[in-house]
Amino acid sequence: MKKHVLLLVALATFFTAFVSCSSDDPKTSQVAVRLVDAPGDYDEVNIDVQDIMINAGDKENGWQSLGNLTPQVYNLLELTGGIDALLVDTEIPAGKISQIRLVLGENNSVVVDGETYPLATPSAQQSGLKLNVHQDLVGGVKYTFILDFMVDKSIVVQGNGDYSLKPTIRVTTEAASGAISGVVNPFEYQVEVSAVSGTEEAITTLTNEEGKFMLHGVPAGSYSVTFTPDEASGLTAKTVEEVTVVLGENTNMGTVELE
Repeated sequence: MKKHVLLLVALATFFTAFVSCSSDDPKTSQVAVRLVDAPGDYDEVNIDVQDIMINAGDKENGWQSLGNLTPQVYNLLELTGGIDALLVDTEIPAGKISQIRLVLGENNSVVVDGETYPLATPSAQQSGLKLNVHQDLVGGVKYTFILDFMVDKSIVVQGNGDYSLKPTIRVTTEAASGAISGVVNPFEYQVEVSAVSGTEEAITTLTNEEGKFMLHGVPAGSYSVTFTPDEASGLTAKTVEEVTVVLGENTNMGTVELE
């Protein structure tokens, strides 16, 4: 059965020899791939994930499935507030990872104002979106690659009212980034959380039904974190300055009170 390959993510160059020739050195790295969502103005965005593959960068091996994945439809809008979907957790040879490919099936849809529409997948998108990360994998170390699906930039409304999928995904790894988390009070209203450092593009997410949030894949540095509540709440937006993010660590802001 032919699958629609909708996304090609370049993470570095290609698999190389093991990190060390010593028999005492680990020869494999643990690799996990998790899916999270940036906010979008829809009721649901359902993505049919069929497989994740890697490219070893040589003609002999070519594309290979990472395996350990059960095909499933994910509602991306549920993957906020620190919730993510673990797609794959497996071991691969240590060295430089080349490319990964997110393989989607045909059961993709978007729900708008309670009505479900199919998400068309134009053939022009089958070659995928390429992003360079340049990550070496050290033997014995676990790496988590985070696919941040930016829904607001990934869905295109056609002139006839139909919807199509044009994947825009920000790829990061916890080995080269950190995270910011916390809880917003009161939590009865959804709040947009946005972190900005200098002139870099803002990293955003939404609180969940318990007021919890987590910004994944945040590069190390100092951030201004802004909390923007729903207008219907009557609450005032708040900005917290100088929130420090450290590589491989989660900066927990605790409880952020809005008034």
